[in-house]
Amino acid sequence: MSEQSCAPTERGILIIGLGLMGGSLAAALKEAGFAGRILACDRDADEVARGIDMGLIDAGSTELAPLVAESSLIVLAVPVLAMEAVLRELAPHLGEQVITDVGSTKGAIEAAVERVFGDIPPRFVPGHPIAGSEKSGVAASNSALYHRHKVILTPRADTDPEALARVRVLWAACGAELLEMDVARHDQVLARTSHLPHLLAFSLVDTLARQDERLEIFRYAAGGFRDFTRIAGSDPVMWRDIFSANREAVLGALDEFEAGVARLRRAVTDNDGDAMLAIFDRASHARQYFDTLLNQTSYQAMEQRNIRYRVTPGGNVRGRIRVPGDKSISHRSIMLGALAEGVTEVHGFLEGEDSLATLQAFREMGVAIEGPHQGRVTVHGVGLHGLTAPSGPLYVGNSGTAMRLFAGLLAGQAFDTELTGDVSLNKRPMGRVADPLREMGAVIETAEGGRPPLTIRGGQALRGLRYDMPMASAQVKSCLLLAGLYAEGETRVREPAPTRDHTERMLNGFGYAVQRDADEAWLQGGGRLTASPIDVPSDISSAAFYLVAAAITPGSDLLLEHVGTNPTRIGVINILKAMGADLELLNPREVGGEPVADIRVRHAPLKGIDIPVDQVPLAIDEFPVLFIAAANAEGVTRLRGAEELRVKESDRIQAMADGLAILGVENTVHSDGIDVVGRADACDTHVAHYRGGHVDSLGDHRIAMAFAIAALRAEGEIVIDDCANVATSFPGFVDLARRVGLSLEEQEAS
Repeated sequence: MSEQSCAPTERGILIIGLGLMGGSLAAALKEAGFAGRILACDRDADEVARGIDMGLIDAGSTELAPLVAESSLIVLAVPVLAMEAVLRELAPHLGEQVITDVGSTKGAIEAAVERVFGDIPPRFVPGHPIAGSEKSGVAASNSALYHRHKVILTPRADTDPEALARVRVLWAACGAELLEMDVARHDQVLARTSHLPHLLAFSLVDTLARQDERLEIFRYAAGGFRDFTRIAGSDPVMWRDIFSANREAVLGALDEFEAGVARLRRAVTDNDGDAMLAIFDRASHARQYFDTLLNQTSYQAMEQRNIRYRVTPGGNVRGRIRVPGDKSISHRSIMLGALAEGVTEVHGFLEGEDSLATLQAFREMGVAIEGPHQGRVTVHGVGLHGLTAPSGPLYVGNSGTAMRLFAGLLAGQAFDTELTGDVSLNKRPMGRVADPLREMGAVIETAEGGRPPLTIRGGQALRGLRYDMPMASAQVKSCLLLAGLYAEGETRVREPAPTRDHTERMLNGFGYAVQRDADEAWLQGGGRLTASPIDVPSDISSAAFYLVAAAITPGSDLLLEHVGTNPTRIGVINILKAMGADLELLNPREVGGEPVADIRVRHAPLKGIDIPVDQVPLAIDEFPVLFIAAANAEGVTRLRGAEELRVKESDRIQAMADGLAILGVENTVHSDGIDVVGRADACDTHVAHYRGGHVDSLGDHRIAMAFAIAALRAEGEIVIDDCANVATSFPGFVDLARRVGLSLEEQEAS
């Protein structure tokens, strides 16, 4: 049985202090079906009587001693400053009981326990439920008060594991989410997120209440005043005790707040619109992030819902669609716009989680950014040396592009930075950028195995570098060119095969000269970037799923609008054409230095090919769905020279091989590629080419989307697990898939 479904097996639970917190705990335990006795001690006899009348407790008293012997677990729910007196009264009567509490200042409570007992008893487990109400007393008890709220436990190294487990079961029975942290960290965090807001609300309301016109002020106050000051209606005695008990941490939080108010005051005094916008925008998006935490939705650091795709076989692929903006260009538009002088207007920005994480990271480094709103973003650049130190680690979600490019541009800053990502990204190797950056003079620390988080020490004098990349990688090339902006002398990067050149194109578009000759790109450090408008084309990596969908489905006719056709990205087009796909580029044009076109795709029989090695770097992100095309082709498709696929969000060669095998598609894995045996014939009728099945995407968005497309030619339903990360690269994938004819159902898996 899981911890969340267990009920406590205590013979008796004694709650000392039958107010809102203690009464709500009793109510939740009763509702959970706790079979033991619930006892309560409170100095107010009327509260005890009311608790019995309400059916919350089985017995109670104003005297502590008679109740202790009947209990096996004791919960201290009295004010923090009353804790020591209660502990002294309790101490002579204790046996083997487990003790916990609900106080919000753990350092003060530990100090009280040590004064009473001489040290911290192993069976004492400090706890703090992050829940409450402006109401007080047992009459306000609410059995749902702790449901889906956090309870922070602060055990020590010598805490009895059995005692800790029993306290965890107690709170889990109330529907709470259990967290653990050390005492000092707890008190610092709560001083900022709970104690300081209450202090400010009390202060604001008191300030206004002292004014002669207070009645008029309150009469005309709107909802914002009500929402901000609601917590000023809380119990004044309780909060006096909390501020006294957590005095040092509260004062530290207040110092930080006063410094922030001073910054905002200067911006208002100086009429500095960019500074005001940076503060407001950063706060607005931080508040949105807080909402995602409360609502358990996926944005940035949320370890997310378990999303499953269920795709019914068949369907047609017809219509006219525009897929979201190119992720690579979206990342770079924010990065270079932030480092430029002037205001950069971006259109077509991809509002996926990876790109949003990049945008938020620059907000945290002091850049004012408006939007995104329907793909429009306005970046108020600060220049190459205008970034400021973030207050904590920069989180880049699931994006290897952001992690590696940030490493380059942050290596030349004057401040230290830590780069981190989600669970998947933090398993990916970063030595390929860290090692050459160190050759340039950067100081970079990594976790074990050269993996994130990366700690980049600021204030280093970077030197230009001539670097021959051992493996073709646009991310490594871009990282080193960005570091080269800050380096003394020339930075040259030679690639063993062509890779996407968005960074070079965009740098030139921002007025920073990047030279190119054959397989080498180089720039001179010490220049400047000038703001320039950017129109982000549709992402060919996203379009690829629909290119393949139309190519393999009889009767299809699909037009994809405004797709980026950068020569370093069109490997998927070249490969599909070589396989026999009916694919044509219409209305070719150039937008902001990037070539774009509309692409029309109609069904045609495909044949297996040996994929040209020179096309591999040009289609590295599109291979998962190209393997689906191969499974629908006549004969064998062979891929070699694609070692890079082993270190993407997953080992994409093995992940696709495993999924194809489940569908009955024969394949052979090689260290640098795969052979896929297609089951189509030359006539390529409506007959299914493989069976259905249940596959695991391993949290890799491209694996998930590829197998969704595979269902078009399957004989049975395809179920795909772990699809939440699709939002990182392709928001709206499900809606577009349905629009062009796929029968795709999105479910929340247990």
